[in-house]
Amino acid sequence: MTTATPPEPSERAAALLSSLAADHVITAIHGQPAPGASIEWETPVPLTARPMLPAFPAHTLPSWAGQFTAALAEETQTPTDLAGCIVLAALSTAAGGRALVNVRGTWREPVNLFVVVAMPPGSRKSPVFRAIVAPLQAAEKALQAQTKPLITEAMLTQRVAQEAADKAARTAAHARGENADTALAEAQSAALAVEDIAVPVEPRLIADDITPEAAATLLAEQGGRLAVLSAEGGIFATLAGRYSGVANLDLFLKGHAGDLLIVDRRNRRERIDHAALTLGLAVQPDIVTEIAGSPGFRGKGLLGRILYSLPPSNVGFRRIDPPPIPESVSAAYATNLERLVLTMHGWDDPAQLVLSPEAGELFHQQRERTEPRLRPDAGDLSHIADWAAKFDGAVARIAGLLHLAAHVGDGWRRPISADTMTAAMELGEYFTTHALAAFDAMGQDPNVTAARTVHEWLSRTRPEHFTRRDAHRALQRHFKKAADLDPAVELLEQLGWIRREPDPTGTRGNPSPRYAVHPDLSTPV
Repeated sequence: MTTATPPEPSERAAALLSSLAADHVITAIHGQPAPGASIEWETPVPLTARPMLPAFPAHTLPSWAGQFTAALAEETQTPTDLAGCIVLAALSTAAGGRALVNVRGTWREPVNLFVVVAMPPGSRKSPVFRAIVAPLQAAEKALQAQTKPLITEAMLTQRVAQEAADKAARTAAHARGENADTALAEAQSAALAVEDIAVPVEPRLIADDITPEAAATLLAEQGGRLAVLSAEGGIFATLAGRYSGVANLDLFLKGHAGDLLIVDRRNRRERIDHAALTLGLAVQPDIVTEIAGSPGFRGKGLLGRILYSLPPSNVGFRRIDPPPIPESVSAAYATNLERLVLTMHGWDDPAQLVLSPEAGELFHQQRERTEPRLRPDAGDLSHIADWAAKFDGAVARIAGLLHLAAHVGDGWRRPISADTMTAAMELGEYFTTHALAAFDAMGQDPNVTAARTVHEWLSRTRPEHFTRRDAHRALQRHFKKAADLDPAVELLEQLGWIRREPDPTGTRGNPSPRYAVHPDLSTPV
């Protein structure tokens, strides 16, 4: 079998230039002008632009959650997307595995979600995370305090029963004649009594840095319910096999779908009839690109289960002294989220949530709109069909969470309303737009991404000229070395956005290359 020879760099550049140019005709070669020559700028070939993504619609959340989301975003000067998405993950932590949405017939959706927000370093992800997760941690401690006396009592009862079983076993071992059968029966009964004593496990709601194997054990101990919440994306590296060398995705695939999970080990067998895993992560944008290349992540369906959010960074445009979260807003959020946890935690059999006739009709109409979007010939979602095929189910899950959050004490006694379904559908469209951008980033040529970064910097600063050194100083977070800028600058030059200028005469050493900027990017706006 022969291996194709990789194209030369010039061939790759020509192919990329051709694809970016599309229907445009490049009529001039952009290079260094001759000294003293005056060359008119040609119309530049458009560089594929990032679409303007919608902001998270905080108004779709129940008032106590929506007000907290907006206030937290204002205090931390972060996009509402970050707080809003992690609040959804917090609601999923509280209710995941404890409620199902009965859509129609045998179609039931659990209410646990996988949510990933991508933001650059220095975006204050950790403070937002801490504020949102704090009530969950408080509820976890309250559950542990409630369970501790029960654990102590059960362990004591078990120890006494074990001593009685040991005594009965010794008696049976020495029994002879007619007493032997009776003593053996009593020993067996005592041993079974020990096995019947169940020691409650300490309640856990949240994990962070955890392996799939440890997560499976925790899920089994916690009745099949667990949330992995983190302001980092290390869990993806773990799933890809950072410790084992082998990708292990089954837990997360089945934990999203609510499927049966059986783990057989040398000394332990774990069975989870309906695994319900929540995932809430705030990661760096590079992670979204990297996970696309992890073995099996897309092919096995993990990427299609995630709700993505790619908010723009507002670093450099933040208010210095924003107003703090009003105490009443913070207290309402903490009280309602803790109450939702404590109310739902005891549900061994999931609550069954039904749609009102009006909500059912709205959901039916949405499904009719979604299906044509999956068509391979003309559907705008056809290239992310693995994600879009789960889109309607995600909306049903979101509707269930919004419903339980709006009726913390008795949501299972009420049908999901049309207003709640409308809010869930709006959130669904938000996540659809962001999913399209996320999957575009996953398949994006790195040179185009780099050129786009430089183009955006020029668009903001509007210089008539710049040197490679200027660009590197401004964009060191994206380009570690000045030479890393070369592919991006070369592509922008080929597309006609910039033009290399001659080096000044008499210059010693190696001066930093200098470029003129197209008037479309240098003219003040």
